[in-house]
Amino acid sequence: MNAPNTPTAPLEGLRVLDLATLFAGPLAATLLGDFGAEVVKVEHPRRPDPSRGHGPAKDGIGLWWKLLGRNKRTMTLDLSAPGGREVLLELAAGADVVVENFRPGTLERWGLGWDELSAVNPRLVLARVTAFGQFGPYAHRPGFGTLAEAMSGFAAVTGEPDGPPTLPPFGLADSIAALATAYAVMAALSGRERTGRGQVIDLAIIEPILTVLGPQPLWYDQLGYVQPRTGNRSRNNAPRNTYRTSDGHWVAVSTSAQSVAERVMRLVGRPELIDEPWFAAGTTRAEHADELDEAVGHWIARRTRDEAVSAFEKAEAAIAPVHDVRDVMEDPQYRALDSVTEVDDPELGPLRMQNVLFRLSKTPGAIRWAGRPHGADTEEILTELGLVPSRIAALRAEGAL
Repeated sequence: MNAPNTPTAPLEGLRVLDLATLFAGPLAATLLGDFGAEVVKVEHPRRPDPSRGHGPAKDGIGLWWKLLGRNKRTMTLDLSAPGGREVLLELAAGADVVVENFRPGTLERWGLGWDELSAVNPRLVLARVTAFGQFGPYAHRPGFGTLAEAMSGFAAVTGEPDGPPTLPPFGLADSIAALATAYAVMAALSGRERTGRGQVIDLAIIEPILTVLGPQPLWYDQLGYVQPRTGNRSRNNAPRNTYRTSDGHWVAVSTSAQSVAERVMRLVGRPELIDEPWFAAGTTRAEHADELDEAVGHWIARRTRDEAVSAFEKAEAAIAPVHDVRDVMEDPQYRALDSVTEVDDPELGPLRMQNVLFRLSKTPGAIRWAGRPHGADTEEILTELGLVPSRIAALRAEGAL
């Protein structure tokens, strides 16, 4: 269940301005807000964050935004208008972190670049999250996570051997970049504790996904090896695949550890394979994946999903059911962890969404509220900033709010 913010929230007192749109930058701000940071989401008065319109909606209210906008107060501000620029500088003077994802040069064109921001607040951390980074031949190209999934090598190694490169049906590169951005922000804030000054974070979405793809550049550099598409199989171990059960479900089996591979072969009635010389290492087992898959697949195909999972569990071998979202919502382990938790929302009532990323024993995070309506907190935030009603009215007349 969602809980109110408490004085023990680890990031309480941290002030974050979220100027970004869509996914990587805003999700990074969400991750900070989940652990107590005060996040203000700044949106254009007439062009809200497009994530409000992405995916299914209920009663005209975008559901993705409820997740991405949680724990954020929302205000409107046209940064390209003179009044909007002035207000942003006033907000930045009292902030710790600004997250933005405009194309390189955009903030500078508005008079809101690092020179101006650091002048009003030398302790500020500016996180710049773009597809390709702040410099280089592609820096000014428009880009999204899909391009990072393609450029990084992810799509090239994903899919069946005789099929096309495969892109994920969700924001994988953006989500990885969001995690990296939150990490970068905490690293920069830690550095600020020693130096007393903030700095700029230049995060290119094409880079974090490249890191999580593992040693592929190293393999190529040293061996000229290019990893091919292998479907669900791995070049590092076998058996490793998905297998259909007798009741029409699927399960996934992994044997990254040699001891687990041996347990699996004993369980499926093929202990003689353990004595083969090639069985002694994951890479050589992978060369015999057809034989190993046949053995495991034949055994699983004669059992229901529950029977197969139970038998593997008793044998201390690694298996998991292949869930769709319906299964995730009912899985007893996810329920025990409260991984999908209930949040009360004034607009839609009780919502279930992913909980905070991890559990801290002394200073836990919490979902205090789901994504709020566009500009819901504008007046309150500006009043807290010290703006009098006449100035707020003038800003509205200018179109800055």
